[in-house]
Amino acid sequence: MEDKNSYLQKLAQQLQDWDKEMDDLRLKADQAKTGAKSEFKKQLDELRAKKEVAQNKFDELQRSGDEAWEEVKEGLEKSWNELKVSFRSAFSKFKQ
Repeated sequence: MEDKNSYLQKLAQQLQDWDKEMDDLRLKADQAKTGAKSEFKKQLDELRAKKEVAQNKFDELQRSGDEAWEEVKEGLEKSWNELKVSFRSAFSKFKQ
């Protein structure tokens, strides 16, 4: 079983990775043609909103007590997996 600190470190790294990827995508969106630019910006706005939800859940997990973290972790897992799917989908669209 993974301990709370290890789990938080893993999630923090994933959030940083997503920030870097969103920065890269933002640059691509800025360089895109006018029609594609608006679609890219829309996708980035959606990713930002979803990342904010993930960040809030991460913060909640950090604040949770050691005895309650497993319960909070379960709720986070579902949201985190949905966010991963959204990021992968958006990244694949941008990289086409």
